[in-house]
Amino acid sequence: MAKKKEIFEDDGRTIADMNVDGMPWYVQKREKPQQQESDPLNLTAKEKWAMMGGVMKATMLVTLVFGLGFFLFILFLVLVL
Repeated sequence: MAKKKEIFEDDGRTIADMNVDGMPWYVQKREKPQQQESDPLNLTAKEKWAMMGGVMKATMLVTLVFGLGFFLFILFLVLVL
């Protein structure tokens, strides 16, 4: 069964700007695309504290993992060497 080929539709977004100095297609001045304004988050105080708590838990977890790895590495060096 053959798959139907999806039709590509260009929406005008630039993923990577290929306008590099020295290339034959280089354009001196280009207009920068206008960025869409996003709505600001309207969070309550409880939601803000919950978000900060989640960030702190994630940070502590990463710190603990790296610290434990460092401790085990030092322990390995002391016991083996």
